[in-house]
Amino acid sequence: MGATPLHIRPMRTVDLDRVCEIEEEIFPMPWSRTSFEDELAGNKCAFPWVAEKAGNVVAYLVSWLVEDELHIGNIAVAPSLQGEGVGRALFAHCLDAACERGVTRATLEVRVSNARAIALYESHGFIPVAMRKGYYSDTGEDAVVMLKMIPSGDEGN
Repeated sequence: MGATPLHIRPMRTVDLDRVCEIEEEIFPMPWSRTSFEDELAGNKCAFPWVAEKAGNVVAYLVSWLVEDELHIGNIAVAPSLQGEGVGRALFAHCLDAACERGVTRATLEVRVSNARAIALYESHGFIPVAMRKGYYSDTGEDAVVMLKMIPSGDEGN
């Protein structure tokens, strides 16, 4: 990840300009700023994180905690830092924090074509359990539903 240390912390409203920039760089159908604002202000289940390098947001993850389940909704890393372990560190941090809150399973959906993301999730113990046909409205692409069961005492990795 380079010489500059990575700092992971809860997402705040002040982060949204940079979060939205990354979102628009990465995704063909980006979340709106209002969607992120709603997560921070109005969703009691929201569990969002950012990763910073040298005080700049370089990645983010939006997830939700519902009782004992974590659902990963969105993760993105600035293009210039992809492949440097930032996403892996952010993902692991979220899982660890969720485990500290008693999560027993985690789920997510990922595009079938996103081999890099699927490999990341599998490296954290997620397994494919279902397909959602035509899940992504921008292309009609299918989503793989992935699941990780977290035994009591597991730290998420």
